[in-house]
Amino acid sequence: MKPRMMTDMPPPHSVPSSGGSVDILTLLGGQGGDEAHDEAFGFELLNRWQRDLPLDPEPFARIAEAYGRPPRDVLAALRRLQREGAISRVGAVLTPAAFGASTLAALSVPPDRVESVAGYISLMSEVNHNYAREHEYNLWFVLTAGERRQIDAALQRIEDATGAVPLDLPMLEGYHLDLGFDLRGPEARAARSVDLSRARVNLDSRQWRLLAALEQGLPLVPRPFARLGMRADMHETEVIEQLRHWLTIGAIRRIGVVVHHHELGIRANAMCVWDVPDARAAEAGRRIAALPGVNLCYRRARVSERWHYNLYCMIHGRERDVVLQTRERAIAEAGIADCPSEVLFSTRRYKQRGARYAER
Repeated sequence: MKPRMMTDMPPPHSVPSSGGSVDILTLLGGQGGDEAHDEAFGFELLNRWQRDLPLDPEPFARIAEAYGRPPRDVLAALRRLQREGAISRVGAVLTPAAFGASTLAALSVPPDRVESVAGYISLMSEVNHNYAREHEYNLWFVLTAGERRQIDAALQRIEDATGAVPLDLPMLEGYHLDLGFDLRGPEARAARSVDLSRARVNLDSRQWRLLAALEQGLPLVPRPFARLGMRADMHETEVIEQLRHWLTIGAIRRIGVVVHHHELGIRANAMCVWDVPDARAAEAGRRIAALPGVNLCYRRARVSERWHYNLYCMIHGRERDVVLQTRERAIAEAGIADCPSEVLFSTRRYKQRGARYAER
């Protein structure tokens, strides 16, 4: 099929990924006195509540109790942070492929076509992340859908439209899947591995409706789970128990505040890849996953002669040098200095949103 001509459309949600660090209170507009106190409260909500949102009929009231404040203060702060772009949403981070199909894909695009191709890809409903990176394969994007055939169809549309064959890199093992950010700096923490086979679920019609509502984020109202239940024809307690079950089996990674890390000054975003013998990959991945500063770590499929790398980690930081230092520690800790590797820093974010499996 002849490739379609592509127009130079402005890519949605396009944000440069480079730049210096940003002081969080300055970013959020804090000045002094009571305003500084309120901004410090906002920072606490951003940092502390990226996971472990109370599975309670009134979760924001439970958070408020921890600070001796009324629930309206929590809701007002979260709404403001969302308006200002610091928060993507308050809600669930889903495990890749637990509710359907997911893959990481990449294209090698001539520099003068990157913007138009990225714009086309970002408009696709299956795409939830889309970044330009420093590499011959310079566009990297994640596709999710209810079924694998939808992913295949989307990749074919991209090939037809661009004339380039995407790399298709599905995840095989997850050693640390979290993508939370400690805004004070990386700290030691337990790796959050996942058994992808255990996390996979089959949904009935009501559960699909609940997932569709959940993918939009929790409504910032006093009883958000009751609101979700209205859309799914489920009682509030059923919603809470279902979410608790999905967390227990690993289908949901975390429920809480999902931040826009670029807007918070975390702009040195590197995908580090290695070609590790398959027999060594799991042990190396577990060692890397346990290091402070590593946000994601997993093993993906190779692509014949086109892409030999199978072990990945994501390192996010405020400065490139710090990210590269973390990478060197990962290499030493995992004992993979002998393995071919590359570092792909992102240069522009074209799209970032939560995965959509229920759009069928």
